[in-house]
Amino acid sequence: MTTRSFIARPDGAGYRGIYVHYDGAPSHRLPLLLAAYQGRFNRDLEAMTHHLVDSATIGWDELGSDLLNGTPPAIVEALIGGEQWPSRTLDHLITPDGSPPQRMTVTADSAAHQDLQWGYVLHPHGIEVINLEHDADGTVVGWDTDPLTKFADSTAYWVPDGPVPVTALPPSPLPPITARATALPQADGARPAIRR
Repeated sequence: MTTRSFIARPDGAGYRGIYVHYDGAPSHRLPLLLAAYQGRFNRDLEAMTHHLVDSATIGWDELGSDLLNGTPPAIVEALIGGEQWPSRTLDHLITPDGSPPQRMTVTADSAAHQDLQWGYVLHPHGIEVINLEHDADGTVVGWDTDPLTKFADSTAYWVPDGPVPVTALPPSPLPPITARATALPQADGARPAIRR
């Protein structure tokens, strides 16, 4: 689905990034970025930012399942099932006058004039999600957030400095059986049974 967005790095008081044509809604983009950071890029934000922001000559058509390389198989299965598709750049564009296409750069000054819906700024402390229909600043989703979190897509919930809007949290893994047995609360006044 065409949900126009950008991915950027912080740049002074703003940001500088690159256009991404497809699948820019938070429910799709955030799990992919979180899993890529934790898996393929092994928490190396500079390598991830270089790949996503700097390596595309013109812009991105879409970000693909190749960003999940190195991610645990259970997370990959939960995010995309068995579907695989490559990331694709916009290098195939043809301009009306035949001139070479220009890099589709997005900055804090230009984003409001580029008909974009979402922005994702890759900060050291997390991903700033900017709802471009309403705001110039966004909510930050920490890098340690579970990629299986279900994020809301409604622009009404993504407000600057607000809580991260989720529709469902990932299931918590069960603690080991011994830990569960010792963690059970006892009823008021109850005593443990005495063995004889």
